[in-house]
Order: sequence, then C-alpha cells, then structure tokens
Amino acid sequence: MGKTTILIVEDDPDILNLVAWHLKAADYHVLMAQEGDGALEIAMAERPDLIILDLMLPGMDGLEVCKAIKRQRETTHVPIIMLTARGEEADRIVGLELGADDYVVKPFSPRELVLRVQAVLRRSSDTQEKKGPLQAEGITVDLEAHRVWVDGEETVLTATEFKLLLELLNNKGRVLSRDRLLDRVWGYQFDGYARTVDTHIRRLRQKLGRRADVVETIRGVGYRLRES
Repeated sequence: MGKTTILIVEDDPDILNLVAWHLKAADYHVLMAQEGDGALEIAMAERPDLIILDLMLPGMDGLEVCKAIKRQRETTHVPIIMLTARGEEADRIVGLELGADDYVVKPFSPRELVLRVQAVLRRSSDTQEKKGPLQAEGITVDLEAHRVWVDGEETVLTATEFKLLLELLNNKGRVLSRDRLLDRVWGYQFDGYARTVDTHIRRLRQKLGRRADVVETIRGVGYRLRES
C-alpha cells in the first residue's frame, strides 16, 4: 500500500468510474461511495487523505456529509473537494463555509480535477512539514501538531484555513492580494475564484473569535495580519 487514498462520493456511476480511472492512472488508491451515509462510514473507517464529494446525493446530501466530516475531530483535517452541477455561486459558497477546501463545477475536465487534487494534497502536506510554534496577537500555532490556540483555547481549523493562517502569519504586516493567496494557499490562479479567498477568510475570522480583527481587510487589495 503506502499510496495516497482518495474517497470519491458520486451517485452517477459514469462520473464515478471516470474520476476513479483518472485518479488510479495518477497512482492514487481509490475508495468509492454512491450515497452519503455510506461515504461517512467509509471516511470514519478508512480515514482517506482526501475526499471528492458530489453535492447532489440520495439520502444525506453532500453538504450534510461535509458538515458531518468536519464536525468529527478524527476527520476534520481531511481535505474535501466538492463536485457540483449547480451553477449558482451561493451553493459553492455554502460548501466552502461548511469547510470544503475547493470545488469543481460539472461538467469538468478530469485532468483539471487531478491537478486540483494534487494542489490540495500539496498544501495540506506543506503545513505538516514546517516547524513551530508560531505566536502573534494571542494566536499560537503548533505547526508539527497542526493545532491552533486562541487566547489559550484550542480552535480546530481545516487544512486550507490552517495554511491561510500560516501565510498571513509568515507575512505579518504585509498586504497579501487575493491572487497571491490563491497562488500560495490554493496553488492556482483562475478568474472568478477571488470569492474563494473571501469565504475562507470569513470562516477563519469566525474561528479566531475575539481575535478576528487581527485579520484586516485592505479594501480593493486583499488582506493583512495586523502587527502589534
């Protein structure tokens, strides 16, 4: 074994098999599920390295599955890429706010999906290779343990939120544009994805609680972690 394990949750067998074929060709170990309840059981039992999750599922839908996975400490750090046929931006934003790390809209290029998988796994791995801890404005980050405390109380971040906080901490006092954050945290730059950054910043602020204001919005430019 030793291969990176990816769980694909998709009720359409043609899409499921297509995605599985491309991921296996990229040398990933693949698990598959076609409904939400079964996906949760597999996620808890197998602890995959990443989950590709369709929104429209029979029974428990993808948003509920995402919420359940992010609620459990054992699986909260597992990155999730959402697949959705919904074109409305609001649906994608809801997925990101529930903790998804990225999303791909159907119809999609299987090659692009594999590249997204690689980018998400790479940034998740990057956060585990750094040393720590880091401290700023009441926030303490243990890089090796992948844990964060705000004024002494632990808060659980997703892999993307963790990488986003690190990027801000490592550039404290500097203004980082949305494009810079997309490139450094997500590993790509595409038109229309600036809202992805805004959504994750909003989630990060919520989890920082009373320290939320240390992440400053620089209107028309991007974001900055406030210096003392």
